[in-house]
Amino acid sequence: MGKHDILPQDDTVDEPKVSIKNLYKIFGDNPEAQMEAVRGGMGKPELMDQTGHALGLNNINLDIPARKIQVIMGLSGSGKSTLIRHLNRLIEPTAGEIWVDGEDVLAMDDKQLRDLRRFKMSMVFQKFGLLPHRTVLDNAKYGLEIQGVSDKEAGERAVKWLERVGLAGFEDQYPSQLSGGQQQRVGLARALATDAEILLMDEAFSALDPLIRTDMQSILLELQEELHKTIIFITHDLDEALNIGDNIAILRDGEIIQSGDPQDIVMNPADDYITDFIRDINRAKVVRVRSIVKKGESGAGEAIKGTMSLEQALPKLHAAPDGCCPVVDRNGKALGAVTLDGLIDALKAPETDGDDDVRYA
Repeated sequence: MGKHDILPQDDTVDEPKVSIKNLYKIFGDNPEAQMEAVRGGMGKPELMDQTGHALGLNNINLDIPARKIQVIMGLSGSGKSTLIRHLNRLIEPTAGEIWVDGEDVLAMDDKQLRDLRRFKMSMVFQKFGLLPHRTVLDNAKYGLEIQGVSDKEAGERAVKWLERVGLAGFEDQYPSQLSGGQQQRVGLARALATDAEILLMDEAFSALDPLIRTDMQSILLELQEELHKTIIFITHDLDEALNIGDNIAILRDGEIIQSGDPQDIVMNPADDYITDFIRDINRAKVVRVRSIVKKGESGAGEAIKGTMSLEQALPKLHAAPDGCCPVVDRNGKALGAVTLDGLIDALKAPETDGDDDVRYA
């Protein structure tokens, strides 16, 4: 089952859980004084050169749906980690609004903000964030202790989540005795044990070896299939973003360049920067049949699910008498058809006009 098949279809799944509106962050001695210039169009390099201030976020607007995985990605210095730290006010914005479940986060007093961090949002860090003097069990219990949960209940819940992430039997060990992947599993168990509705994951898997990283992505998707959390996942890795994200927002120099469905970003890049960003992905594995379906048409071949990758669909199209197969959704409803020629065209990466000075992921 693919990640786009796992969430229940109901009337609330697409309701925004988090809304970010006109969000700016300027680092420096007098950030408010620079707002007029930034709103007037001054970009990150110019602001630094002319004022000595760093533009962290530039007019960010993003609605994050409930119970889905929102990926925020970009290269180093793009503003992605700065953005996620605004959601629980680890960083205060220069201007803008942040709403969670219809509540104004920037208007929260100290108690409300503590409650937001204790009960509503849990964070998983790149460097694991474990306490070295605590056992695995005590680390997994930590968030529950902050919530005021009794030691007995905290222990039971921590043991349950350690088991769920594959660490049963490791309760009495210390972080230094674990591998990097195991340490990150402890961090994930700690976040899940609090039963927070929102998980903030800041480059959570980027310090791991590639095989362990892929394994952690699979664990996250398996848990999400059951838990339906709102997960805001920061990464600089496009393959990771495409693997786990229901929605992706791509940042450059503090601005969102393109956001939306991963398939739409791959098939319809907004500009040359995004085109170069996605150039080296394996399109056969990433692009789904639903992205190239021709609506209202039919084919003589075996029906293909819209969630199949192009790689999976290719043998069926080769076997079809006319090189055309009908496409259905997960419930068997007809979506249209896909052709072999259409699939081959979709495997070709889009061209750039060569005018943009872009960096490669």
